[in-house]
Amino acid sequence: MAPPRFGTFSIVAHDPETAAWGVAVQSKFIAVGAVVPFAEAGVGAVATQALANATYGPDGLALLRKGESADEVVRRLTSADSGRDERQLGVVDAKGHAASFTGSKCLDWAGHEVGAGFACQGNILAGPAVVRAMARAYESTRGDILDRLLAALVSGQREGGDRRGMQSAALLVAKKGGGYGGASDRWVDVRVDDHPHPIEELRRVFRLYDLTMLSREDPATLLRIQGETAAALQHDLGVLGYYTGRLNGTWDPPSQAAFARFIGEHNFENKQREDGTVWPSIVAYLKERAAQEVERRTRTAPIVPGALDRGPGASPGGGSASAPPAPRRPRSG
Repeated sequence: MAPPRFGTFSIVAHDPETAAWGVAVQSKFIAVGAVVPFAEAGVGAVATQALANATYGPDGLALLRKGESADEVVRRLTSADSGRDERQLGVVDAKGHAASFTGSKCLDWAGHEVGAGFACQGNILAGPAVVRAMARAYESTRGDILDRLLAALVSGQREGGDRRGMQSAALLVAKKGGGYGGASDRWVDVRVDDHPHPIEELRRVFRLYDLTMLSREDPATLLRIQGETAAALQHDLGVLGYYTGRLNGTWDPPSQAAFARFIGEHNFENKQREDGTVWPSIVAYLKERAAQEVERRTRTAPIVPGALDRGPGASPGGGSASAPPAPRRPRSG
């Protein structure tokens, strides 16, 4: 039995400003993120698709690691592969040079477009407008490589994308020390393995990942924790059970301790600051969670008296909700 073919559109890219290399991809294929994208910080990125040759990923990165150009990597991988006519490949190297290959037997429509620092490729597409729109979106979108890669996927889908439909999508971007706790180069690795609208779901998951794991907000937007901002934080922390003091707008030690515990329990260590300021995204997230808690208490009939009076941050066993925070340690749970 012949191995399955799957229609895919992808983009490989390098952003010199963030020193990042990445791949974004969508396909009518289960868990496309497990097959197509490969990236390594300081080395490059590879997308292998159509009748995908999975060895193109590690072998391509190995060649890039030796200093081979994107064009040379494409030439060497495909020339050594007897099945190249059914393959599609996109590569961007350490210097941002890009190259792509579309085999003559890839299912229509199949093709690619190469630009400055990126390459778009796709097969079993609605037409050439798909990769053309991806390229224009990547070139024109404001923001860093993450914003631009996601914009390319959205634009490709708007032009019809994979003509068989949608199923999975992935975003993989490597940046030196960009991973969790700075312990790896895997800056972003988010996937949607099976969904009716995988690109929109990927964007939703990425927004949560961005909020929790990344630090891409403009420092000029930082808010000083005082006055109305402090009072709003105290209120929302109180609704959630983290704070039990007065709503006086004074950012005192109990308020700071309550906020630190909230930050730790919600995996926002990456957004914690020691200079008396807070990111607007954290204020908005806390406000949203407090509103959800109010809605829960309003609409849920209590089974146990007083059960709805305690927010999720209330200390178990009646302990102090504003106890000093424990030493900060990275956590993934």
